[in-house]
Amino acid sequence: MCGICGEVRFDGASPSVAAVSIMADVLAPRGPDSAGVMVRGNVGLGHRRLRILDLSDKSQQPMVDPDLGLSLVFNGCIYNFRELRAELQAKGYRFFSDGDTEVILKAWHAWGTDCVSRFHGMFAFAIHERDTGRVVMARDRFGIKPLYLAEVSGGLRFASSLPALVKTGGVDTAIDVTALHHYMTFHAVVPPPRTIYKGVRKLPPATIRVYQPDGSFEDKRYWDPAYTRHAEDARMSREDWQEQLLDALRLAVKRRMIADVPVGVLLSGGVDSSLIVGLLAEAGQTGLMSFSVGFEEANGEKGDEFVYSDLIAKRFGTDHHKIFVPSADLMGALPGTIAAMSEPMVSYDNVGFYLLSKEVSKHIKVVQSGQGADEVFGGYHWYPPLVGSTDVVGDYGRAFRDRSHGTLTTQLQDRWIADRDVSGDLLREHLLRSGADTPVDQALRLDSNVMLVDDPVKRVDNMTMAWGLEARVPFLDHELVELAARIPPEEKLRDGGKGIVKDVARKVIPSEVIDRKKGYFPVPQLKYIAGPYLDMLRDALSSQAARERGLFREDYIDRLVADPASHITPLQGSELWQIGLLEMWLQAQEN
Repeated sequence: MCGICGEVRFDGASPSVAAVSIMADVLAPRGPDSAGVMVRGNVGLGHRRLRILDLSDKSQQPMVDPDLGLSLVFNGCIYNFRELRAELQAKGYRFFSDGDTEVILKAWHAWGTDCVSRFHGMFAFAIHERDTGRVVMARDRFGIKPLYLAEVSGGLRFASSLPALVKTGGVDTAIDVTALHHYMTFHAVVPPPRTIYKGVRKLPPATIRVYQPDGSFEDKRYWDPAYTRHAEDARMSREDWQEQLLDALRLAVKRRMIADVPVGVLLSGGVDSSLIVGLLAEAGQTGLMSFSVGFEEANGEKGDEFVYSDLIAKRFGTDHHKIFVPSADLMGALPGTIAAMSEPMVSYDNVGFYLLSKEVSKHIKVVQSGQGADEVFGGYHWYPPLVGSTDVVGDYGRAFRDRSHGTLTTQLQDRWIADRDVSGDLLREHLLRSGADTPVDQALRLDSNVMLVDDPVKRVDNMTMAWGLEARVPFLDHELVELAARIPPEEKLRDGGKGIVKDVARKVIPSEVIDRKKGYFPVPQLKYIAGPYLDMLRDALSSQAARERGLFREDYIDRLVADPASHITPLQGSELWQIGLLEMWLQAQEN
């Protein structure tokens, strides 16, 4: 829901209306329904609206409450806003609108920094206090909604996308060496606060930040779930865990149906999205729209999972839409997909989500998606080897990293090589901190709270919002994740991963979907690069811009171009696509 942006001045100057307007224009696809720009004191705020709740102009943004002296821009959805509104009304607050935006304003006034702990939902917002000149920024627990920051002379700019900041000018777009190391190590994941650019940072998830008028600020991390067992957990049977999980899933899905417009489902045909459909049907939802996408086969690898999505659609009587993308259309969609990325992302799922979202947006404004279940419930292959590990950093790295620091030094040109293994340092910092009982718990915490944020979560947000479509992710309901963190790892790792989710799913959906090989949005043409896809990447990497940038050694590029299929990462990604995508994304920002 929406795109937000703004400029905060710390030097006494007036915010640039032109800069805020430029950012708002770039964000237009996120909010095609209306726009607003305002300047108040030391702050300029911009907003692009996607009307989901309170479709009237009463919830227009930027929203100003003159009685409280507060202004706000907000992106996301607070699922429990009605309950919070009733609580605030009991405190004496009066409301002029019927949506969730105004609830945030009143909640900040009533509870200060503690307000975010009361929110169930996804959000990024900025609040300006008229009387103090302070600016408050916050992001939801999983960073589902983005918030990028760039220091400029005398001030700060923020926006829902990185390209919006770059288009205003005055932003340092030099490559961040540490971020490049992360990009090449973690299949394009650059954990917060860094981005690939030195001059752009992102507010970490589960963080509320308060800026003083002089530019100084303090951060508060308001959520950090413990991956430990409670004393009472020892008395829980497998059936008890299943019952609690099913109840939590029902609630998570129900919460994400709140809207003043219809809500559909992105139905891949996997367990997670199928379970969402089943739970909605169980709750009495009728006329549910579902959507799936497929691609042409390549190199003997099938490009769709329609057999499973069809099965679920028929079983639960959804209004189902299948989108088949021939190779010719795929090539044409890649420039738009890359342009929609706030940061470079190599997952083949991106183009799938982009094209799927394009079709879905013709029918509906809000969908639920099954993203996050693998990270929360142990669905990946690198978790089982960590059972009993005595070297969790090394064992996790060997399974998850695309390449070692030593290998990376043979692929990057000398000036772009970090002076140490900064990605290994990051793994060590996150894996070894207290609050996780076992090596598997340590890995699940890292993936759910760090890696997830800047891979699947960012992918879903960027690709859906490129078409004015809001995606909601019930598997990232924070109460559900808190429960999952308590569930013993062995319950998650059973049955090839996500064992307890599969147990619950058997109570709701057909076993044929559960007992099959794990799938994804396959795009074989981008894994087995050949023909026009190879030409596209070769052209990007040999362009004048790429040569001047000089990120990669020429002999490394030559090896990849000569035989792309022989250079596949441990997680089955193409090395050529990884470096070519980065270069194409950088060039897109420069045009």
